[in-house]
Amino acid sequence: MFIDEITIKARAGDGGRGCVSFRREKFEPWGGPNGGDGGKGGDVILRGDDDQNNLVDFKFKPNWTAERGGHGLGKDCNGREGRPAVLRVPLGTVVTSLETGAVVTEILEDGEEFVLCKGGKGGFGNTRFKSSTNRAPRQSGPGEPGEHGEFRLELKTIADVGLVGFPNAGKSSLTNLITNARPKTAPYPFTTLHPQIGIIEYPADYDRLVLADVPGLIAGASENKGLGHRFLRHIERCTVLLLILDMAGTDARDPRDDYRHLLRELELYNPALLAKPRLIAANKMDVPEAAVHLKKFKARHKGLALLPISCLNQTGIAELKKELLKSVRRKQRKEKKSPSAIA
Repeated sequence: MFIDEITIKARAGDGGRGCVSFRREKFEPWGGPNGGDGGKGGDVILRGDDDQNNLVDFKFKPNWTAERGGHGLGKDCNGREGRPAVLRVPLGTVVTSLETGAVVTEILEDGEEFVLCKGGKGGFGNTRFKSSTNRAPRQSGPGEPGEHGEFRLELKTIADVGLVGFPNAGKSSLTNLITNARPKTAPYPFTTLHPQIGIIEYPADYDRLVLADVPGLIAGASENKGLGHRFLRHIERCTVLLLILDMAGTDARDPRDDYRHLLRELELYNPALLAKPRLIAANKMDVPEAAVHLKKFKARHKGLALLPISCLNQTGIAELKKELLKSVRRKQRKEKKSPSAIA
């Protein structure tokens, strides 16, 4: 089960109640106040976890409550702090408050923490209220309530390569070939119903890339047609886009029109996606008609980084992997030199 958007309720712990107590010892029956303060309530904390890849844990546990602080005790003993509720979320999680509609935070790094709801402060014990005119105070603080709210968690996958294409273009087959992911493959559209995350290994270079395979798009995806645009957010943070085209022209399709429609849908969803480096994989070159379509495609779209491949006989797969690594590392070097560059 893959969940990339979920609503949760979070409540931090209330602060503990302060204590009203007086010192009672041998020969000092009327000692002064010695009530301790209440403990602070536990926080609700978000923590980035690189081992998580979706939000399925929150489907079965949407309500999170931290422990309340302990009450104060006599002999100036303060109550203990409440245990926090720690929510482990995948990297790329965007948190939005349902009350205000504002983005609260984005978790982008492993181990990064953010306090979503702060625990309430503990109430003062009666020791805090003693003075020269009030030597035996009998008042104490009740402790503050913890923060609470409803939030929407939305996952935007952080990957090096975003794989985009129309249904039946061969995305799942390519993902099976070059990564450790095993998405379903079949001769009908929409076999991929949710994003697939896979690792491209480069043993000779001691390197690896993360690839995100997005479910097939159709014309009008930005208007919520087909599977809609809900999965397009998973390529927003990708370093390089890999567009795969069915060069065989299955179902009387024209690869030139497919390429134009893909760019159009990306632009309608977020124009910044067109500023990302992109490679085009011309798939199904094992089909005789593919050579004719490839020639026509090159005539219309000159100067594109086009790589002919075949997922059936694995032609051009090794070259594609090398080009992906070069493109990703080239983009990352540019970003280091100019941090303000478009991601």
